[in-house]
Amino acid sequence: MRQIAIIGSGPSGCYLADALLRLVPDCRIDVLDRLPVPFGLVRYGVAPDHQGTKAVSRVFDRILARDRIGFFGHVEVGRDVSLAQLEALYDAVVIATGAADDRRLGIPGEDLPGVVGSGRFVGWVNGHPDHADATPAAARSVVVIGNGNVALDVARLLAKTPEEFGGSDLGAFVRSLPTTIHIVGRRGPDDAKFTDHELQAFTTLQQARPIVADPAVLTSDTARSEILRAFQHLPAKPVAVHFHFGLTPKAMLGQSHVEAVRFRDAAGATRVLAADLVVTCVGYQARACCAEMPTGGSFASDDGHIRDRLYTVGWAKRGPTGPIPTNRIEAQAVAQRIAAALADGGKPGGAGLRALLDGQTLRWVDYAGWRRIEAHEAASADPGRCRRKLTAIDQMLAAAGGN
Repeated sequence: MRQIAIIGSGPSGCYLADALLRLVPDCRIDVLDRLPVPFGLVRYGVAPDHQGTKAVSRVFDRILARDRIGFFGHVEVGRDVSLAQLEALYDAVVIATGAADDRRLGIPGEDLPGVVGSGRFVGWVNGHPDHADATPAAARSVVVIGNGNVALDVARLLAKTPEEFGGSDLGAFVRSLPTTIHIVGRRGPDDAKFTDHELQAFTTLQQARPIVADPAVLTSDTARSEILRAFQHLPAKPVAVHFHFGLTPKAMLGQSHVEAVRFRDAAGATRVLAADLVVTCVGYQARACCAEMPTGGSFASDDGHIRDRLYTVGWAKRGPTGPIPTNRIEAQAVAQRIAAALADGGKPGGAGLRALLDGQTLRWVDYAGWRRIEAHEAASADPGRCRRKLTAIDQMLAAAGGN
């Protein structure tokens, strides 16, 4: 039996496991995750009001339930087991850890309290145990830096009332609505990376009205510009969401807490926007996996092959680009490459990993334990919600019970 370890249980890891099961009938696959719960980006990175997108987790759950797949939750590579140990236990190892860290702008004042990256912010909204301390104070004026769908997600989440999150898995996201939200990007409106669908969603918000800060930038007759022009005719509402284009951030201003952001336009003029919360949405980068270091935010590879018997897939391989289905196509290609080179080296695989972990008296979570966590969260759901997420590791382990 050929043994494969996949580090990471997000979309790329799950899609890869599925493809490998089809290509290699005599393989056994173990999926590791540093959290007690699987699905990575789907659980913690997709906005909680996008339940249609999160529904793909049901597909991933069926993959993890298969006989030739094992789940090792609450097992962190570099803390509980090393990459070298995994390579000794398995015939192939795949880094599918995604891009967990926020990229930085590299401007003065970025470390001021009140400035958070979108990964931390969305993680907090989604109940990620790493980001419980990312809760922003009540903010009246918010600046969101970026012009992709993530920036629109952040602004939309801030502008929605609790009643607009019906059916979601939103956690304890209790705060007063800001009065002003600024969405600021370097590009012009037709070059911004968000989709027209996500832009149009701002017209349906109950308490927020979108506005183009400078209508003079709308010089084209594209569908995008028509949506933006229509904003100007919407009725006033308590929350104003201002869209700014062609502004480059130069500095965060403030003493003990952020107070404003200074921007520069294409002509060199300065613009300052007041803010007591700033969310930067400028991308993500992969974390190191033991001695394997990412370069430019991802792991250098030859179409997924890092070196002998070590591979990478997903955002860890290509950077944070493409929607979730992109990972399926890429995973199939990487799986073919692994299958072509995979030899049966008589490795112990999961049996060896269990022995190693149990020797440390580590509380790790198997698939049955994850299902107990899932059942607990569903049974604890507040009215109008699909689940109530456990947000602390010890709570998850308690709900999981024994291995």
